[in-house]
This record gives sequence, C-alpha cells and structure tokens, in this order.
Amino acid sequence: MDAAVVAVVLGAALLHATWNAIAHGSPDRLTGFALIGIPFTAIGVIGVAINGLPPAGAWPFIVISSILTVTYQLLLLASYQLGQFSQTYPLARGTSPWVVAVVSTTLLGQELSWTEAAGVAVVSIGLMGLVFIGGRPDRAHMPALAAAFATGVMIAAYTTVDGVGVQHAPMLTYASWLFLFQGPVLPLIAVVRRGRALPGLMRPSLAAGLGGGVASLLAYGLVLWAQTRGALAPIAALRETSIIFGAIIAAVFLGERFGSKRALASAVVVAGIILINLS
Repeated sequence: MDAAVVAVVLGAALLHATWNAIAHGSPDRLTGFALIGIPFTAIGVIGVAINGLPPAGAWPFIVISSILTVTYQLLLLASYQLGQFSQTYPLARGTSPWVVAVVSTTLLGQELSWTEAAGVAVVSIGLMGLVFIGGRPDRAHMPALAAAFATGVMIAAYTTVDGVGVQHAPMLTYASWLFLFQGPVLPLIAVVRRGRALPGLMRPSLAAGLGGGVASLLAYGLVLWAQTRGALAPIAALRETSIIFGAIIAAVFLGERFGSKRALASAVVVAGIILINLS
C-alpha cells in the first residue's frame, strides 16, 4: 500500500484505541457511548446540509452499514459492561481482519499477494494471542468474550459494506449520511434508559466523552478515505493494530502491566504490518 495510506490507517488506529479507552473508562458506559454519538450527529447534520443526497446506488450500503455499525456499538458496549478492556478489546479487533480477508477474496473478488495474505494472518494471530495471555478464559468470562467476538464479526461486516459502498458516492457525502444515521441512536437509548438522571451522569465525563466522539469520528473518516485507495483486507488488518496502542494506553494511563508476553504479541503484530507492506 501507499505510504500515505499506511500512515492514515495507523493514525486512525491510534484514535480508535483512544476513544475506546475513554468509553471503557466512563463511570456509566452507556452515558459515555451516548456522548460519543453527539459529535457524529452534529457532523452528520452539517455534512448532509453541505453535500446533499448521495447517488441512488449508495443508499443500500449506507442503510446496511448504519444498521451494522449500531449493532457493533451495542455489542461493544455489552462487552465492556461484562468484561475487562484488556481482553474484550483485542478479541473484538482481532476477529475482524481474517473475516474481512475471507469475504473480500471469496465474495468480492479482490486479490491479495502472498505477503499481504501472510500479513493479515500474522496480524490476526498476534492480536488473538493478546486475548489469551492471561490463560484460557473461564466460564464466567464467556459472555463478555462472546459479545466481543460478535463485535468483531460486526466490524468485519460494516468494513466490507463500507469498502464497497464508498465507491458508489463521494466519500464526504457517504460519510455524512452514515454519521447522521448512526449518531443519534445511542444518545436516544441513553435518554430512554437513564431518563432524568442522564444530565447528572453526563456532567463528570462530558469533555472526555465528546473528545472521544471526535476521535471516533476522525478514525472512521480516515479509514473510509483509505478504503478508496487500497484493498479491504490489508487496510482492515492495519486498522486493528489499534490494540497495540490500546495496550500502551492501558499500561501508561490505566495502570495495567504490559509484560513480556504482551510485548511479544505486539511484536508479532508489527511483523504482520511489515509483511503487508512488502508487496
């Protein structure tokens, strides 16, 4: 891939890890996710007003991607409510690259070089290794891991849909309608679930939540741009290196131990990135 695309996707990965850490660290995670949805809604309204309607052929992709992304958000919220960030986040992100690779090659007819295919596999192995660093999960952790795995499947699904859909409309128009459809859902759910308590719950994490929303917005937009300039599978694999940034954030800001095993798994991911970029 072009060096600019690699840099953009890695930047998106850093932003993605940042907003996920913010969302997980929110005192009330539903409220945190609701705050993150507010910038999406605002930018969606502005973008739609400026860019207007997309071509007719883009509508199915916009609608399907919006449904898949909202489902992903709900599953991610559930996984964070049920489990620890250091285990659920890598599982969710590690599931996606190989699913995207299988779908893009078998259903969309995209071809991968052997180095790209090997890189996708190695990145996935490294990320999945991070899940099991602490040993085999026990039964109590299975609901959280199941939600995280389902989250990864949804990531793969909307990544694939967006990779095709963004070819049917100008990128800014496509993104604006996605943001408008996705943004209000979690805030509305929070209004229904938290009621009059919502303003008080929002106040302590208002700045962090809105900042996380901006980071999420930028990460999503950067990946959409990259998908107009490269194959889906290697881009999906590179994006999931957000788990490395997540591990660093957890170690520096959340007090979680990085450790030699985590460092080794991260090195495996880096090796996968190198393979992807050898072609």
